[in-house]
Amino acid sequence: MQVKMKSLVGYCVLISAFLLSCTGQNEKPQCISSQGTDCTQIKTLSPQASSGVYWIQPSTAKVPFKVFCEMRQDGGWTVFQRRSGEVVSFNREWAAYKMGFGNYSEDYWLGLMMVSSLTETKTWTMRVDLWDHNDVTAFAEYSNFRLDGETAAFKLHVGNYVGDAGDAIRGAYSGIDQNGFGFSTMDRDNDGCNPCIFGDIAQMACTSSYNGGWWYSRCGSASLNGDWHPNGDNIGWASGLHWHTWKGPAPYSLKATRMMIKSV
Repeated sequence: MQVKMKSLVGYCVLISAFLLSCTGQNEKPQCISSQGTDCTQIKTLSPQASSGVYWIQPSTAKVPFKVFCEMRQDGGWTVFQRRSGEVVSFNREWAAYKMGFGNYSEDYWLGLMMVSSLTETKTWTMRVDLWDHNDVTAFAEYSNFRLDGETAAFKLHVGNYVGDAGDAIRGAYSGIDQNGFGFSTMDRDNDGCNPCIFGDIAQMACTSSYNGGWWYSRCGSASLNGDWHPNGDNIGWASGLHWHTWKGPAPYSLKATRMMIKSV
């Protein structure tokens, strides 16, 4: 019995170490059991469940991981990006975007590995919520959302668009469709610029001016992981939280953003 107990404790520590590397959060070592495969299932099984932090374990994941669940009347949504200020820097390299960073209850990025794991099975809708500096809101929803694995640079796939923010992922003009492009960071470039020409400026990598990590396609019209700019100093920046099909024509950096997915 003593040997079995030692083995169990060792297993708990190993699992906790893995979870720490995935989440970047300071968790107390313990054995974790998931509360569902995703936020949609949790809401379905517990209709009165409130928004907050939960442990989930998709069928393709070896261990559970933490997420923030936004519980709405239309179901439970798994939040994988939230921006509301400058406390959490999103100007990070590939390893951070892969495994996630930030505070689950505030601003955070879940991690490309976790989102890819979620979307390996089931059918998903992605919702993007946007707030300007006057607290006016807009949204964009995409059917059939999924991310490929790391070997394919976590390539983005989205289906049909609905909403009132405009389809910035496919772009405000032709040739900048981000659908089908891999993720780019300052140390891993997949944006298709070789170079990109903007007026008299030749740009080799969108992250050099847009900052943050994103599915850049010749830079494109959507970029929500750049630098956060305060009200009064949020117009005209190449970096920023941009959704160009909603705000413009001058680059307008948004006050807040949220990206989340719901299984169908």
